[in-house]
Amino acid sequence: METLESELTCPICLELFEDPLLLPCAHSLCFNCAHRILVSHCSTSKPLESISAFQCPTCRYVITLNHRGLEGLKRNVTLQNIIDRFQKASLSGPNSPTESRRLQPQRPYTATISGTIGGGGGGGSGTSGSSARGSPATSSHSHPHANHAIHANHANHTNANHSPAVVAKMDPRISCQFCEQDPPREAVKTCVTCEVSYCDRCLRATHPNKKPFTSHRLVEPVPDTHIRGLTCLEHENEKVNMYCLVDDQLICALCKLVGRHRDHQVSSLTERFDKLKAYQVSPGRVSDAVMEASKTSAAQTLENNLTNLVKRNSELENQMAKLIQICQQVEVNTAMHEAKLVEECDELVEIIRQRKQVIAVKIKESKVMKLRKLAQQIANCRQCLERSSALITQAEQSLKENDHARFLQTARNVAERVAMATASSQVLIPDVNLNEAFDNFALDFSREKKILEALDYLTAPTPPSIRDELCTASHDTITVHWTSEDEFSVTSYELQYTIYTGQTNFISLYNSADSWMIVPNIKQNHYTVHGLQSGTRYIFFVKAINQAGSRNSEPARLKTNSQPFKLDPKTAHKKLRLSNDCLTMEKDESSLKKSHTPERFSGTGSYGAAGNVFLDSGGHYWEVLLGASTWYAIGVAYKSAPKNEWSGKNSSSWVFSRCNNNFMVRHDGKEMLVEASLQLRRLGVLLDYDNNSLTFYDAMNSQHIHTFEVSFLLPVVPTFMIWNKSVMILSGLPVPDFVDGVASDLQEQQQQQQQQMGLCRQESPYLTGMKTCH
Repeated sequence: METLESELTCPICLELFEDPLLLPCAHSLCFNCAHRILVSHCSTSKPLESISAFQCPTCRYVITLNHRGLEGLKRNVTLQNIIDRFQKASLSGPNSPTESRRLQPQRPYTATISGTIGGGGGGGSGTSGSSARGSPATSSHSHPHANHAIHANHANHTNANHSPAVVAKMDPRISCQFCEQDPPREAVKTCVTCEVSYCDRCLRATHPNKKPFTSHRLVEPVPDTHIRGLTCLEHENEKVNMYCLVDDQLICALCKLVGRHRDHQVSSLTERFDKLKAYQVSPGRVSDAVMEASKTSAAQTLENNLTNLVKRNSELENQMAKLIQICQQVEVNTAMHEAKLVEECDELVEIIRQRKQVIAVKIKESKVMKLRKLAQQIANCRQCLERSSALITQAEQSLKENDHARFLQTARNVAERVAMATASSQVLIPDVNLNEAFDNFALDFSREKKILEALDYLTAPTPPSIRDELCTASHDTITVHWTSEDEFSVTSYELQYTIYTGQTNFISLYNSADSWMIVPNIKQNHYTVHGLQSGTRYIFFVKAINQAGSRNSEPARLKTNSQPFKLDPKTAHKKLRLSNDCLTMEKDESSLKKSHTPERFSGTGSYGAAGNVFLDSGGHYWEVLLGASTWYAIGVAYKSAPKNEWSGKNSSSWVFSRCNNNFMVRHDGKEMLVEASLQLRRLGVLLDYDNNSLTFYDAMNSQHIHTFEVSFLLPVVPTFMIWNKSVMILSGLPVPDFVDGVASDLQEQQQQQQQQMGLCRQESPYLTGMKTCH
């Protein structure tokens, strides 16, 4: 019977075929299962009718559908008849749980593919024969108890042992789901396979301990929600019944059949469950040694995981405590700042109130003064009015007098008074000031209103910007200029600087605080730094500061000029004449009267002079105006270099020399011809003491002539030799822009020359014993 049932099982739902379709590859498939396959291929914008093909789940053969879709495939009537006979032989009677539950109201559709693969907590529902198919008309062809009895014997039996229902506490309110009386009796058992709870009477009547129920797992009564399988996250209403080992997650059969887990390795839930809890395996199923080894390994792994979890929980608790403490501190800080805000605003309001009172007093005082003046004018007007009224009355009485003598006696006096009053009417009328306006009390609070509207917390100023084009330098000073967008909010500036070492990571350079010099409390937007090394590049930062914080500018690289120097008269040869400013020297055949000193150049042909400085750091650039001289030697030397021989004839001097039409460089008695223009009139000399190089340039044409790579051990002094005409020196100059471009090209040439010298070591390019200029 079990072999027969395996032949009658659908490869999708793993239950007996229901309304089977005969595929062209000779395999069979439930109609509803085939329909679910098509549905899984559909999208929201793609109708089901547009699916024209699908793969056979057994052999992967592509099944092509005609315009009728699945209805165009033939029904496997013979197979359906065999299934019907098999079900009738398996039924135990009309009161089986399947028949009783089929007559109950349909529960919501919770699974389309049975969970018999790997169990999954009794994956096959007892109602799957009717509701899981979704077609009441075909429900009579399925008996879920028989299906589970044959196909899910091991899976459900094993999984039931590990189901959460086993460890669930018995709920005294769980009722029997088969009782017809109201209220139903209390359940005594729950079948994990059927997902039904039974009382004692219904258990004996509908779930006897014989086939097909012998493989079902009965446990203590548990709520229905405890034995329901989990649903797939990707396929709605599909129960999970597999475990993807690649993605390490629960999946359903559709995920494996047509989903993204199609090509992944999967296992049953039971296998995965047993593997993770191997130490709980029954001793009867494996040997004691295997069980102990598995138990030890799994227990140790679990113990380690638990230890890590406890440690993690402790860390989380500490972190949570810190967060709670921070929250409390936030509350305290909020209250503090709110109180500070209220205090500041109250002070502003108090200031406004006081100013309001002061201005109001001024208005009242002006009012009193104006009213006093107006009252005085009113009194004057009233007095004049009374006098005029009395004169008018007396005049009118005189006009009414009929007695000629009396009239003549009073008329003349009245007439004079009236004439006098009329003549002096302007004098009699008081100066009435009717100016009621308060022009001297004009109020304009627009500026204050804008300030009040802009009230806010003070923020750190915007970073200042160093203006390289405005910065200036000398041989020992650099003046830094900068600008700031909100300079009114800046309390002060801070200037920081250090020697630039070629490090490109300014952040790490800035963090090395020991090497930085700091100039604090600068109130202007420029500052001059004194006491710097000549010919040295520096890094500068400017920090804008106020009460809210500070912001740094972008770094700026500024360089001091070369060290200025002149010719030292104490070193000049007797046959050299120096100018008053000691910047020009000229060959003079007449021997000058000069005292002999150890520093002075002497000897036949050693017509030289040295500069008055010794250089031991930085980069220095000077130029020599050669004029019409065609025989000279320009370079540097140690203080110990001999003064009675040509510069370059010893190991303590390095020179560039011209002898008529030949140009050469000389050191330690070795000479090497170099290319230079016969019109060379301006020779540039760059001494980079820190980087161990001495370079000569054609300053007029911005061309490189030669570079000595020298590891200087002692301070050096500029040296000058001439055998005809005169030369002039220009010192303290900034390094020209063309030098940087020439330096990069020179590095490439040097690398190529080193490669060539390494491949072919022939005779030295230095020529010994040259007698052209002797």
